[in-house]
Amino acid sequence: MSLMKRLDQAREAYRTGDLSSSAAAHTADRIAVAAREEHGAPSHAYMGDMVYGGLDGIVTTFAVVSGVAGAQLGSSVVLILGLANLFADGFSMAVGAYLPSKIEQEYYDREYQREAWEVEHFPKGERSELIEIYRAKGYSDEDTNRLVDIQTQKPELWVRTMMVEELGMMKDERNPMTSALATLGSFVLAGVLPLLVYLIGLAVPIPAEVSFPVSLGLSAVGLFALGAAKVRVTERNFLKSGLEMLVVGGAAAGVAYIVGVLLKGLGVGG
Repeated sequence: MSLMKRLDQAREAYRTGDLSSSAAAHTADRIAVAAREEHGAPSHAYMGDMVYGGLDGIVTTFAVVSGVAGAQLGSSVVLILGLANLFADGFSMAVGAYLPSKIEQEYYDREYQREAWEVEHFPKGERSELIEIYRAKGYSDEDTNRLVDIQTQKPELWVRTMMVEELGMMKDERNPMTSALATLGSFVLAGVLPLLVYLIGLAVPIPAEVSFPVSLGLSAVGLFALGAAKVRVTERNFLKSGLEMLVVGGAAAGVAYIVGVLLKGLGVGG
């Protein structure tokens, strides 16, 4: 059993109160096998980027469609503004996913190098710091000395321990570029749903009174599906999560539609 499968089993057992299933997930053999495997499939690390990128893509794009539909500006304006928003906002989100991750990793690496240098040149001082950290957590002197002896046996382990215990920092294993691409890809793929009927309308004439309801339906399905998929990150009930995103997305679209109607009434675009 892989680590992720064992964790999924443990979470489900906790949620349902299944003690036997929880015990099965915590047997020594299963824990040992899972510990030797990589922590989850590569896609799991980027699940949050894909889900939240997709949610933002569909909500913002359908808000644009709703605003234009409310102002009755026509299908061509829907496509121009919708596609412009889709790629510009998608790129912005990708950059937003890339830069913080990149900066955080660079900061971690810099601090790691500093700690490694201090462990190499001032081992007594670093050992004293670790002792005080464990004492502050309430460990006895005997337990503190035992823990410090274990953690300082190997320089690499010692440095990683100092990063966590002294600085409260854990290394983010995600690749910033992959995270950005996952965000951009999911944003565009989900965000194109509200525009799909208008894109088809370029080849097959579709009445305006049909286009918006179809776009509304596609967006509703997409919002619910992505909200349900969000439970892979939040561990919540999929039905509740899906309905929650449907309501949030619908509210955003409703506000945009009302603004469009008001602007139309003021003569915008007319």
